[in-house]
Amino acid sequence: MSRALLRHRRLLFPGSRTGGAAHPSAAAFSSYTSRAASSRSSDTARVVTPYAAAGAQAKQAAAAAGSSPGAGEHPSPPPPPPAARGRWGLLKFGAYGALAAVAGTIGGVGYATYAYSLPEVEEMTREFRKKKYSAPPVPEDASAFEKYKAKAYSTAVKVPVAAIEMYLDVRGTIEDHVRGFTEPTSDKLLPDLHPLEEHVFTLVLDLNETLVYSDWQRERGWRTFKRPGVDAFLEHMSKLYEVVVYSDQPPMYVEPVLERLNSRGTISHRLSRPATKYLDGKHYRDLSKLNRKPNQVIYLSAHALENCLQPENCVNIKPFKLESDDTQLLDLIPFLEYVAMARPSDTRTVLASYQGHDVAAEFIERSKEHQRRIQEQNKHGRLWRR
Repeated sequence: MSRALLRHRRLLFPGSRTGGAAHPSAAAFSSYTSRAASSRSSDTARVVTPYAAAGAQAKQAAAAAGSSPGAGEHPSPPPPPPAARGRWGLLKFGAYGALAAVAGTIGGVGYATYAYSLPEVEEMTREFRKKKYSAPPVPEDASAFEKYKAKAYSTAVKVPVAAIEMYLDVRGTIEDHVRGFTEPTSDKLLPDLHPLEEHVFTLVLDLNETLVYSDWQRERGWRTFKRPGVDAFLEHMSKLYEVVVYSDQPPMYVEPVLERLNSRGTISHRLSRPATKYLDGKHYRDLSKLNRKPNQVIYLSAHALENCLQPENCVNIKPFKLESDDTQLLDLIPFLEYVAMARPSDTRTVLASYQGHDVAAEFIERSKEHQRRIQEQNKHGRLWRR
């Protein structure tokens, strides 16, 4: 040591020597320092120990569950108590029950709509809906609970009746809208006949490929061609029949064509698509809606058996495809003239006798046979008179 330092040490610790034992005060200072250090280490051990124990417990729980949490992961939360699980179970059971009730109601309504018509449903539920559901009589001295019970019962039994009434109203409204697209516009498509014309038969004619043919070409667009002899046919038939043109085409197409076809006023009435019955994707002529006697109606069409709901009133002819030598309409004049003059009691019986035959050709053959028989009878009569 330097002399200045030794001198200073001697002043502070008079009894110390260089290289000798430490001063008592220095020993006390060293003992205090070691005790403080041991105290800090014990405090640190006490603070770390609870966290270490908690970590060990978490590791043991994770190992018991079959997986240990990785770095940065937290242990899974404990399961809910049994009371909470019971409440959730009741809630889910109630939700499933409500869904089942709604599904059952929808299924029942769908089946009733599919299996029964609206009048049938009304008939089956009429007695049920007529019943007067009111609260049962409750004595005046009854308790508040009994009065509430009677009122709740009365309200509960009225719910099915109200539901049925609402179903009938909604279904009736929907069917009315659907009927507007599928059914003819009226149950009487033609006006009533004058009393002096009730004996007149009705001749219903199709338009496309029967009276006219519409053709489209890219160079000129649409053009409509009249069938050969159509003007003469309509003029002659208008003197014997009430002539009605019944088409399944839209009015915007039918009206312009008939304006030119009916220049001489030979067509009494015209009907278009709104007057047809829509069924299975096709528009049918419903002769029962004409407001005419079915036994006095004849329907003439190139597709009569395909587009008419009353085949017993139909006369089928060959479709017109722009053949210049077509004579189908003119060939039918003798037959239709005979029916109008003979006035059979039922035209359907006459048409049934021609089933499977060409009406015009068969009528000519029958006419020839009839003439032959008359001639033979006249010949035998002359011989008998001799």
